[in-house]
Amino acid sequence: MSGLSPAGGRAALCLSLSLSRRRGALRGFAAGPQTHFGFQTVTEEERREKSERGGGGGARSVQPPGLRAGARLGVNQVFESVAKKYDVMNDSMTLGIHRLWKDVLVRKMNPSPGTQLLDVAGGTGDIAFRFINYVRSVRERQLQRRLKHHQNLSWQEIAQSYQEDKSPLGGSQVVVCDINKEMLKVGKEKAQDLGYSEGLSWVLGNAEELPFDDDKFDVYTIAFGIRNVTRIDLALQEAYRVLKPGGRFLCLEFSQVSNPLLSRLYDLYSFQVIPVLGEVIAGDWKSYQYLVESIRRFPPQEELKAMIEDAGFFKVDYQNLNSGIVAIHSGFKL
Repeated sequence: MSGLSPAGGRAALCLSLSLSRRRGALRGFAAGPQTHFGFQTVTEEERREKSERGGGGGARSVQPPGLRAGARLGVNQVFESVAKKYDVMNDSMTLGIHRLWKDVLVRKMNPSPGTQLLDVAGGTGDIAFRFINYVRSVRERQLQRRLKHHQNLSWQEIAQSYQEDKSPLGGSQVVVCDINKEMLKVGKEKAQDLGYSEGLSWVLGNAEELPFDDDKFDVYTIAFGIRNVTRIDLALQEAYRVLKPGGRFLCLEFSQVSNPLLSRLYDLYSFQVIPVLGEVIAGDWKSYQYLVESIRRFPPQEELKAMIEDAGFFKVDYQNLNSGIVAIHSGFKL
């Protein structure tokens, strides 16, 4: 009975290993480009599958707290499970400071009556409500100044002037776009409870494939949402597409802490405290563990600035808040 010589056996083994490596490489190539899901490395398709709900609608971008009960449960489903606790968790995790960060974002936007805003991944309505309040305040000041100039007018002329200017927002509109139905539901309920209705609409949509025409909005905002899209570059391109020439892009997101001592304390708090809060308040440890991991994976300030510029925006800059715990990036479509 014939057999391989020792040299032949070694050659056959080397050939087998080589073919195995090539098959593995081909499988990796076939699976598609890789990305991150928290600290996990997954393909873009796997991340999209985690972001979809039962194959519905081809959803790909999300603003989730994280992953729950293993990779089988999609991000979108997880986000639905914590939607009602989302605002409470934000207050708990940031000690309420997230409210101040959002105030800074809207002041930086400085919208005037007539501004058309698209707020992406804004399902709970925090940015939209602030926008409406800000525009209302500006509008009231405008009307008061106009009233001072009407001192010599008759009451009929004054009444007619107010009839012409009866819209408290001066034609401003804000569209809240989110991929998660439960988040939109929570936002709508908050709007109803707080008395917001005029100039506000809610749209189920995907940050990487927005359901809006080109050149439609004056301002695009995304607060704590771009970190969770599968392809940040596609989301930025979509932001550029839907903005009018002269329109402004504003992104509020967790970023890289600049102070080394604060960075160590921040890491300790993030990894040791936030998941515990998630378990106690929302009954979900893994979701908030993912939140922390996704922040650490997110591009630092300069890298995100370069990505925004690559999407076509000009005059791109950023403002660090609280030593870079969060940053606001700004750019213009010129």
